[in-house]
Amino acid sequence: MSTETLERAKSAIPVRGFLDIKDIAIPQGEELVKAILKLKEEKNAVILAHYYQPGEIQDIADFLGDSLQLARQAKDTNADMIVFCGVHFMAEAAKILNPTKKVVLPDTMAGCSLADGCSGEGLRKMREEHPNALIATYINCNAETKAESDIIVTSSNAETVIEALPKDRPIIFAPDKNLGRYLSKKTGRDMILWDGSCIVHEAFSMERIAQQLADNPDAKLIAHPESEEAVLKLAHFIGSTSALLNYVEKDDCQKFIIATEEGILHEMRKRAPHKELIPALVFDESCNCSECFYMKRNTMEKLYLCMKYELPEILIEEELRLKALKPIEAMLDLSKSIK
Repeated sequence: MSTETLERAKSAIPVRGFLDIKDIAIPQGEELVKAILKLKEEKNAVILAHYYQPGEIQDIADFLGDSLQLARQAKDTNADMIVFCGVHFMAEAAKILNPTKKVVLPDTMAGCSLADGCSGEGLRKMREEHPNALIATYINCNAETKAESDIIVTSSNAETVIEALPKDRPIIFAPDKNLGRYLSKKTGRDMILWDGSCIVHEAFSMERIAQQLADNPDAKLIAHPESEEAVLKLAHFIGSTSALLNYVEKDDCQKFIIATEEGILHEMRKRAPHKELIPALVFDESCNCSECFYMKRNTMEKLYLCMKYELPEILIEEELRLKALKPIEAMLDLSKSIK
């Protein structure tokens, strides 16, 4: 483990009086894996990881999934401590669903540009402008934003949720305009869109992907609906993170160009080891992949430290938690039929 990696890992844990993190010894290699598994058993902890996490974290997780799958696991777990390997809004959602359990996140700086761009105050203003509208909010948002929403959606259940909403009510959709635009076309529902987007999915280049398709005529382009409309028009299949995984695994095609965060390739290669997977190209020609900086802030070293010291812990005021809980539970009830 490099000195730089060690310092990044240590910086995630706040100093609280007695704890001098500079003197913490962190196991390495297989010993690090064993130490994490031992801590998990000792503390009755469960490790939840998103598909966009580093591969070694995906491998050690008890449950690996997309936002909907992880929300369900967080709600149903019997563990005393939830170790959430994802970004901040995901760990926050786990705490909203489990107020009596300790929820920790390896690095509190693992944020989300999409979530940061949408505020509860902003949604309140939109509701004032459209008083009859229902607010459907993508799960990629913070607790205050969830608390101002009528229902939450994920990319896996969004179409089902939108179609279930009363037809005589307008819909405000936040914060991802690309996902909202895609859903509007799929469902035929007019929506008032918050002007937000994911910096990772907006980085894909239609021109470079078109060239990839020309160079690989036997390949299929698959894309996440957070991608821009120009990229989606080129796609052979559009779906949520879990839907993209299932498509690669089950489709007869042997070559795929993948337009979503590159962390998904780790699980795709496990499920379809004989197929060729090509990351979609981004505008920056110095990089042939699309990686979420925030997702990759979590490391095995930080995972070990947060489990050992049970820090950083996610805490939410009870009044806010209860307000944010209602739209999440509404989503979970509506999406029970989705696997």
